[in-house]
Amino acid sequence: MDWRRGRTIGRGASATVSMASSCGCNDIFAVKSVELSKSELLQREQSILCSLSSPYIVSYKGCDITSENNKLFYNLKMEYVAGGALSDVIRTKGGKLDEAMIKCYTYQILQGLKYLHSSGVAHCDIKGANVLIGKAGAKIADFGCAKWVNSAVGATIGGTPMFMAPEVARGEEQGFAADIWALGCTIIEMATGGSPWPNSTDSMSVLYEIAYSGKSPDFPEVLSRTAKDFLSKCLKRNSNERWTVQQLLKHPFLEESCLIRKQDQELDTSSPTSILDQGVWNFIDEESEVLVQSRCLDSCPDQRIERLSVNSRVPKWTWEETWITIRGNNDGDEDKRSLWVKNSYGW
Repeated sequence: MDWRRGRTIGRGASATVSMASSCGCNDIFAVKSVELSKSELLQREQSILCSLSSPYIVSYKGCDITSENNKLFYNLKMEYVAGGALSDVIRTKGGKLDEAMIKCYTYQILQGLKYLHSSGVAHCDIKGANVLIGKAGAKIADFGCAKWVNSAVGATIGGTPMFMAPEVARGEEQGFAADIWALGCTIIEMATGGSPWPNSTDSMSVLYEIAYSGKSPDFPEVLSRTAKDFLSKCLKRNSNERWTVQQLLKHPFLEESCLIRKQDQELDTSSPTSILDQGVWNFIDEESEVLVQSRCLDSCPDQRIERLSVNSRVPKWTWEETWITIRGNNDGDEDKRSLWVKNSYGW
């Protein structure tokens, strides 16, 4: 399929997300691109995303390799969700959402997690910046840290420090229960517009506090008693005590929450937001996503925390109005077998 690359809508530490249009029918989609020689993680993301199909998950559109400016690029094509990220919706709503909207988005995120967990996938980086809001509601996006939970291959620890569960911050494990903790932190983000750990000023200190302080995030006072009880089920420090997706969907907090009021969906779509938007917490110098090997288990606590705190620059955003016509070498499911440099899970 021939397609045209449009303006850049997001930049991360390695990959760039652009708007794109097919040359034949002008369908709009998003393309996440990185140089082929550096595409191992993006190919790993593709291997997971291509196997998923749910109205609560951003859709996979294909992948290919292109030659641009004398360089080869690996491209992951995805559904374009014009409403932007949940974190941006929070800002447009005055810095926090009312409880009715929180219920709706929580229900939809849980439906996405229900599908992922039943498929054996842990997202590992649930937060407002990785949830996209479209006309039909919330869709989970950005599977750069996702993994198959039951894979026999040695797993990595990844995600955003502010949203990491205690067992993840300690470098012990990262499974379905960690997504539930991150959901609780995202509810706090929706209710307050701020960090679940507002008194921490850098990744190192927040990771240590999460891992070893014995504390959980404070519950927003604006929430109802039922909402706070729901949060308490998400934010159990012991992962074995955290409620599962199925249990949370039956909690009284989510009763009558699946209908979204039409006026709440009138979002400004003139400024598309990238799924790579990681600049949520302006007071943190480190890039929000980190990916480290779980082999740090045999080191001391300080060393484990230090390895989880990876310095990086905050993404810089640019707008490019020109379109470039691109011919992909391959597309869709057929090329995914030939493009992988290693097998699906052996990174």
